[in-house]
This record gives sequence, C-alpha cells and structure tokens, in this order.
Amino acid sequence: MKKIINRPEDYTDDMLRGIYAAHGDAVKYAAGDLRCYCTAHKTPGKVAIVTGGGTGHLPLFLGYVGEGMLDGCGVGSVFQSPSAEQIFQISKEVEAGAGVLYLYGNYTGDIMNFDMAAELCEMEDIETRSIVGADDVNSSTDPDKRRGVAGIFYMYKCAAAKAAEGGTLEEVFAAAQKAKEYTRTVGFALTPCVLPELGHANFTLEENEMAMGMGIHGEPGIWNGPVKTADEIAAESLETLLQDMPLVPEDEVALLINGLGATSVEELYILSGSVTRLLQEKGVKLYRTHVGEYATSMEMAGASISLCKIADEEMKRWLDAPVCTPFYCQK
Repeated sequence: MKKIINRPEDYTDDMLRGIYAAHGDAVKYAAGDLRCYCTAHKTPGKVAIVTGGGTGHLPLFLGYVGEGMLDGCGVGSVFQSPSAEQIFQISKEVEAGAGVLYLYGNYTGDIMNFDMAAELCEMEDIETRSIVGADDVNSSTDPDKRRGVAGIFYMYKCAAAKAAEGGTLEEVFAAAQKAKEYTRTVGFALTPCVLPELGHANFTLEENEMAMGMGIHGEPGIWNGPVKTADEIAAESLETLLQDMPLVPEDEVALLINGLGATSVEELYILSGSVTRLLQEKGVKLYRTHVGEYATSMEMAGASISLCKIADEEMKRWLDAPVCTPFYCQK
C-alpha cells in the first residue's frame, strides 16, 4: 500500500483537519466533533439540507457543503456510515427555522442512522424530511433497492436551489424527489481500490478485465470481462439507461461523466464524446454536461454515466443556479 498518510486509523480525521485548515472561511465543525461538518454561513429562514456517508468518495459527500448547495454532512470512516449522534448535532447546528431535509445514499447503515437522528430532532422540535438517492440502475431491478451513486449530485442541485429560493421543507423535498425520479446511473470499474485500514485491494480484477455495474464500495457488478472501448462502454451503458428511462427525440438531458478516482480527465472526455454522439444520433438534446470527479471510490479506476432528464423549465432553473463550495463551483 502506497498512500500519503500517517496512521491508517487516523485517515479520516487527518483529512478533515486538512480541509478545515484550508477552507476555514467556508466550513466548520459542530459539537467539538471533526466529523460534524457544517457550512460556516447559515442563512436564517432557509430549509437546511444535510447529507452524510463514508469517507473515500470525495467530493461526495462533504464536498457539496457550501454556498448554494448543502448545509451539513455527517462524515463516517472509510466506506462507513456517520453516527446518528453526529447527524443530530449537525442538524441542530444548521437548522435555521424552516426544518431540515436529510438527503443521502440508499445504504442500510445510513438509513438507520439518519432515521435515529430524525427521532432525536423530533424530541427537540426540529422538523425533518428524508429522501435517499437510488440511481444505480445495475444494482437492482427494484428502484427502491438501488444504490445511490453519482446521480445524487442532481438531487443536491435541485433541492439546494429550491431551498435558496425560499422554498418550504415540503417544496425542497419535492424538488429532490423530481430529480430522483428523472435520474439514472450506470457505472463500471477497471481496478480495485485499497482501504487504508485494510492495506490491500478490496476486490480483484485481472490485467485486461473490467467490471460492469461494480458499486463504489466494491459491490459486485453484473459482469466481469475484457476491457471494452469507450464507444462500446457508452453504447452498453446507454442501452441500460434508456431501457429504464426511455427518451424520445427532442427530450433534453443533463449528462454527468464521473471519474471514480484514478481515471484521467482525458479518458472521461473520450467517454463523454462517445455518449454525446450516441445521444445526438437518437435526437436527444444535451442541456448541460458535467465531466470530472463527482463521486469517487478512493483510487479506483473507472467511471459512471448519469442522465438527468429535464422535466420542465423549473428544473433548468435549478440546474443553472450558482453554487460555490470549496470543492465545486458553478457561476
């Protein structure tokens, strides 16, 4: 294992210390706990949005806390859930008089701890609503059981824009729900990653082998086989996405090409070009394209492709809203 670390067991806290040192003007922590990650600028009267998840996926989850986006994030150890107490303390810190929306990925530990935090908030008369991202098409045929991966970015964007407009808790929840309904993701891995406390790869792939549908924690995919070309990967991924969310000519979509941590930006743009060409051949219009690292898996090589169908002009307004966090800005 070659990583720039001190003690493996300090990986998450050392990372957080570095972030606070670099971006103390934008973010802070609550209740004396480094892992209670919050915006430094609370807006009175605005619905607060809190997310959370394990370390190892930057900029997901905490990278989206900031101006025009989220208000707080519970930070767990590598690939582990934050605690209910951390989420509760964050909620108390960021609640600004309009309630709190919990928006996070569809994983068992996260669901359990966010639900417990909501019960603690109820005892403090803090109103909460909860919604999970579940966009990974290959993880299940049942939409309610799908993993939440990079497509949660669009849920963050829409919910946060509605909150910034002064929407009520129910309206902000509905904005997140709209984005969830119209977002789908397909991902694939080319290499495993190494968890600091394990010191070895969390799964194996042969030299010329890839895994279609692999999860961001190393969950099994739908097939392992020879590495395909960018065009072939794009074609298979789009076929899967469009079977689940059909598009017709003149439909508009936002496209997210997401790197998993060790894939060059050049490769991501090659894949983006392949996907764009195929969509254009189908008469589908591209409203916005995002290329880069939005939800990683340590140093795993691979990528994911997310489509968010543009439902109406309101959704365009949300996607266009300005954002500025230490990890992501959009003017």
